[in-house]
Amino acid sequence: MMSQENNEAFQIQDINKLKPVHFADLIRAAQLIFDPGKGVSGVSLSINWQQFGIPDSVVENLKALGQEYRYASPHIPIEVIWSKLTPETRIWFFQNKDELWKIEEAFPALDED
Repeated sequence: MMSQENNEAFQIQDINKLKPVHFADLIRAAQLIFDPGKGVSGVSLSINWQQFGIPDSVVENLKALGQEYRYASPHIPIEVIWSKLTPETRIWFFQNKDELWKIEEAFPALDED
């Protein structure tokens, strides 16, 4: 028998055609939005997230998510993530789920030479 959480996760994925990888990409993007400098001291970046196609209200929701999961693995149960997204962020996420990885690509690793 499926647990309530597994059933809810399945429904979220089924309804929206969202996969766990999309949620992991969303968490990584949220972590970057919260801290574009990736925690490197002395690195302070000011980013115009609208250039990435992210409305301000979605940025605020993702920034809060990124702060909450700042040091977490991006593999958080999807029903937990979904419950923290505003309706506007959910719509944006669904529309941009296949583009999220580009946000991470735009920020080269700061700790590599």
